Amino acid sequence: MNIVIPMAGMGKRMRPHTLTIPKPLIPIAGKPIVQRLCEDIVCVASEKVEEIGFIIGDFGREVEQMLLGIADSLGAKGKIYYQNEPLGTAHAILCAKDSLRGKVTVAFADTLFDAKFKLNTDQDGVIWTQCVEDPSAFGVVRKNEDETIAGFVEKPKEFVSNEAIIGIYYFRDGENLRDELQYLLDNNISKGGEYQLTDALQNMLDKGLKFTTSGVAEWLDCGNKNATVMTNNRVLELKKNKEELVSKEAIIENSKIIEPCYIAKGVRIINSEIGPHVSIGENTIIEDSSISNTIIQNNSSFKKVSCTNSMIGSFARCENTTQELSIGDYSEIY
Repeated sequence: MNIVIPMAGMGKRMRPHTLTIPKPLIPIAGKPIVQRLCEDIVCVASEKVEEIGFIIGDFGREVEQMLLGIADSLGAKGKIYYQNEPLGTAHAILCAKDSLRGKVTVAFADTLFDAKFKLNTDQDGVIWTQCVEDPSAFGVVRKNEDETIAGFVEKPKEFVSNEAIIGIYYFRDGENLRDELQYLLDNNISKGGEYQLTDALQNMLDKGLKFTTSGVAEWLDCGNKNATVMTNNRVLELKKNKEELVSKEAIIENSKIIEPCYIAKGVRIINSEIGPHVSIGENTIIEDSSISNTIIQNNSSFKKVSCTNSMIGSFARCENTTQELSIGDYSEIY
């Protein structure tokens, strides 16, 4: 099986945190979003993942090497593709046409999940969903009596289904997916100047392919700051008994750690209360502070700070403040 991950977006809703790194590389409980996404798909897949294709913008050599390293850590070959224009989901996936062969899972890199199933790769296609209270804000699937998918409705004004599409799709025939995407571009079938994956999916259904759904136990969004902080909270809860979250190389003096928290190597915490649900990147120093429900990246420093529901970038410096924070790299607050 191959995995294809479109992640070329600019992440405008996550600024200032995406001014210096792509959104999928923002750390959640110590690992980039895209790494956790790949790891979780590999766990759900019922067969070996051979290749992971990352569709990116002009992110630079360092980011590309990091992505290739993520694939390598999972025993897969990494490939880098480029989407130079924001022309929609179908166009983005087609940028990785060389990886659209055999069995393929497509996963958009702004979502994480908790799944209790193993993927059934004998199906023509599987669309991952979660039941939601208000389907009017989502794209949903419409089903036949035999529970196969009949079609798709984007943000339905009247109730059609409460199964929301979470942005992860499996296809048994990657070449067929590639051809359907190419058909949209060749015939300029677009909406608002963008080519949409759902149009290709509908064409497949109209030709007789049978798609089913697999429901995830939990759908974790990383679309904006508040959602990402909440996702960090949930991932810490889910991983607290499965991963070593507090490094033995962290220095913790006269401080209280309320688990679950992720604390990286080189962190120093002095006279402080940390947690619950805090992730702290490498070489960050925290003194005389109280911090909860917060993501902090690398090499930052805090003194006499009280904050919650916050995101702080790398090389930031905060002193003598009590407030909710959302600041990027190299920012200073006194």
